[in-house]
Amino acid sequence: MFEYLKGLITDVRPGYIVLESKDGVGYKIFPANPYHFVVDQSATVYVEQIVRETEQALYGFATLTEKGLFNKLLNVSGIGPKSALAILAGADPASLVAAIDQDEVTYLTQFPGVGKKTAQQIILDLKGKMGDFANLAEGAEAQLAGEKKTLTAADNQNLADALAALEALGYAQKDITKVKKALAGVNAATEDLISQALALLVS
Repeated sequence: MFEYLKGLITDVRPGYIVLESKDGVGYKIFPANPYHFVVDQSATVYVEQIVRETEQALYGFATLTEKGLFNKLLNVSGIGPKSALAILAGADPASLVAAIDQDEVTYLTQFPGVGKKTAQQIILDLKGKMGDFANLAEGAEAQLAGEKKTLTAADNQNLADALAALEALGYAQKDITKVKKALAGVNAATEDLISQALALLVS
């Protein structure tokens, strides 16, 4: 029904954002990484509306490529919106496409909600059908190198928000605890911490 929404980002939470349109309607949207968006900034969010018997929800994406991959993943038996978001949050598009085309089951099972059987199903259903994404440029992996600084109160909140976002994506508490220890001294914005955390979890 919707292709995209334009408006002002009025709230960013670990599991969702709120975009207020010009007509004053606030849309609750579930993106892969909410902290890609910034409160009080105008944004264009590509959206996919999912309607079920008991609920309807808007899932949001920063790019059309991300939205296209989301819809591809939804075509796989056993993959729902939450699992698709978790995969998109943890994988750059080029690596995801390459993993599918090269039968990389192990790579796919690193995401929450994706066991070996589901990973094999992703490959079975999508291998050879990713032509729309064949020319994706390789994304640079998040790096953990760099000088570590003493955490400020804001940094602690950034890490807390990043860990809450991982929980919203479905990662297990043991994985979140591992990430918390690894990033305890990293001074970075929430979005960067999420990227670094996901790089750790899928390495």
